[in-house]
Parts: sequence; structure tokens; C-alpha cells
Amino acid sequence: MMTVRSLPVVILTTSEQAEEVLKMYKMRCSSYIVKPVDFDQFLKVVRAITEYWFTIVVLPKAAAIEKAKANAAE
Repeated sequence: MMTVRSLPVVILTTSEQAEEVLKMYKMRCSSYIVKPVDFDQFLKVVRAITEYWFTIVVLPKAAAIEKAKANAAE
């Protein structure tokens, strides 16, 4: 069974504060993205995020995650 901890977390925010970026990565976010104010640029960012997470990136399968957990528990 896949757990919430194994889900990628993408932060999409208007904050560019270094403290916020650091805080989110310390909380294990997968990606921190500052959204543009301009709507056309925002759409480009959303398309890029979609392309990355649904086309380019390779994520572990649920079975592999469960196997790794079982091996770690032994």
C-alpha cells in the first residue's frame, strides 16, 4: 500500500522568501515553485510542471515501495 509519505509534494506559491523555501525543503517537499503573476507565464509554468511530473519523471511503483519497507523492517 502506498503511503502519503511516498507522494511527491509540489509547493506552488507567490513567496520567494529564502526562509520559506528552506522550511518547505526541510519538510521534504519535492519541488518549490514560485508562480508568476502574469497569467500567460503562469500557464507555461503549469504546463511545465505537468510535463515533468506526468511525462518525464520516473517515480517508484507502489510494489517497489512496499518491498523496500519490508526489507527495511527485517
